[in-house]
Formats: sequence, structure tokens, C-alpha cells
Amino acid sequence: MVGNPNGTLKAPETVWFAFDDAWDFERSPWFKAPPRVDALGAGPSLRFITTAMAVESFWAMFSEHFRPFTLSGSGDFHHLTAIFVRKVKEPFIILSFDNHPDWDVRPPRWSCGAWVNRALENPMVQQVAVWGCGSFECRLPWRLLGNRSACRSGRLRVAPWRSEGQNYPAWLQPVSPSNWRAAFAEFVETLRMPAIYVTVDLDCLGESDAITNWENGRFVLSDLVWAITLLRQQVRIVGGDICGAFSAMRYSSRFQALAGRFDHPRQRSVTDHERRSVNLRALETIWPHLVGE
Repeated sequence: MVGNPNGTLKAPETVWFAFDDAWDFERSPWFKAPPRVDALGAGPSLRFITTAMAVESFWAMFSEHFRPFTLSGSGDFHHLTAIFVRKVKEPFIILSFDNHPDWDVRPPRWSCGAWVNRALENPMVQQVAVWGCGSFECRLPWRLLGNRSACRSGRLRVAPWRSEGQNYPAWLQPVSPSNWRAAFAEFVETLRMPAIYVTVDLDCLGESDAITNWENGRFVLSDLVWAITLLRQQVRIVGGDICGAFSAMRYSSRFQALAGRFDHPRQRSVTDHERRSVNLRALETIWPHLVGE
């Protein structure tokens, strides 16, 4: 418990679910890590793809530790965002910064590539907006595997980076490095829902700013700082999470391991010291703005 100015106590607003070895805060001379919850035992069964039973077991075991702002590990755990937001008890919008749309309609239902669909099943979630997709999923033929119906209805908004020579349907809103800030500011101006949950997958950043288990995107750190600052000026951020730091891939089943080996891109060869230092710099930059410190 922590104190506030009127002398009462309140629960901490942040938590770190340690699912993997993504973070080593001994390397930071000043960053104060959120209160740590040891979830290493649950990590392998939840990683990349999982089952509804494993998800509900996680909820039953750990939901008492949930807080508005969550730090996790690899982007292989991004589908847990759909669980973290269960604690939001008012209508809200999820805003995701991600190099992938995470909208795949194929089974398995619970995976880091399909979590947006699970979030949209939450009746409190009015819309999910994904910004910064640079991966192949938004191009033909792969976008045929995405949740096109949610995009057409407006419950899902995806703003990918425009690829040269690609034609985009009306239900996608592609942006370019030269106009994305103007498009984002216009989007924020049109928000009619004051409660926003912000989730950041570090793979939305370029290779110099994040080392992840997935392909890197095109944002730089200053882009995310600008966007989150703008949001705080115009809407109410009721929660958020950060994931996406590289960690060793450990699974609980052969199926996960086989699928993970097939689906993940080839990893960059970097030292543990380099990846931890790069990712810690990203966290130190983004986290204070996300949580409002």
C-alpha cells in the first residue's frame, strides 16, 4: 500500500507480471520497477498460443493482483491484454500500438495474433484501434484472415503503414511517416469515449529502439511519447500495459513449440546485455508517460 496526500492508503496503480526473463532492472540506476508478481510458472502454458482453460486459470489465480497499469514480458503474451481489461468496469476504447493487427480469425482462439477478437467480446469494449502495423498481415492475401467484419462495422480500426504499390480497402486507414501524426490527432479529436486503455507492444518500434521476438515496426520512441502525451491531454487513460521485450521462448507443450518455431521470424543475433539495455531504454522512456508519472 502507498500513501496519498490526505493520509489515506490506496493500492498501487502498477504491477509487473514476470512471465519470462524479459526484464532485468538491476541494470537501471533509477527506474523503479512496478511491484513484481511471480508468474514464471504460468508463463510457458500461456505463451504465444494457449487454451481458454489456461486463460481462466490465470484469471482465477492472479486477478487479485491486477492493477490499472501492467508490465509483462514478450509480445507472445499480448493476448493477456484481453484479460487485463476485464477489470475496467465502464465503457472504454482500447488503443494499441503494434506492428501487427492481432486480428486473426483462425483458431486457436487464444493467441497473441488473435487477442483483438477476444477483447471485442468484452461488452465494455466499444472499439479497438490499432496503430503502426507494418507487418504483412494488412496486405493481400493475408488480410483476408483478419476480422474484416469488425473493421467494416467500425468496432475495429486498423491504421497500418502504407506499403508502396498496395491498394487498401475502405475499412483500412493506412498512414505514412509524413502524415501519421496528423491522422492520429484527428482520430483523437473524434473520440466520443473519454475512457481509453492503451496497450504498447514494443515491436511497433524500429530495430534501434526495441529487440523483440517478432518483426520490428517503424515508430521511434519520440512518436509514442508524443501520442501518449496527446491522449493524456484530451482523454482519460484508465489503464494500459506494455509488452514486447525479447525473451527466450519456453513452452509447456510440443504443439506450442512447433507452432512457435514455424510462426516466429528468425531472431537477430544480439547479446543479452544489448537486448536488455535497448529494451530497458524503451521502457524507461514510455512507462512514465503511460502511467502518468
